[in-house]
Amino acid sequence: MAANSNFLYPQIRYYGEVKPENLVFNANLQEFSQRVGYISSLTSNGKISVEQAFTQIQTLWEEVENSKKQLGIGENPFSA
Repeated sequence: MAANSNFLYPQIRYYGEVKPENLVFNANLQEFSQRVGYISSLTSNGKISVEQAFTQIQTLWEEVENSKKQLGIGENPFSA
């Protein structure tokens, strides 16, 4: 089961500054990327319309932006 999970939901190693909020945001970005890939595939295969794909991707992007704001990513770049 673990091999299937790694294939379907791959995780790329994080190389940035190790802080909890950065790790959470990285995980959110990876999930966004993965879901956009699925949506693109569904659109390419004619399973959903381009308009539906755009709406879904736009919603996902808004979730990423909200996550960034909630985690405080980039608000004060000079604090350590």
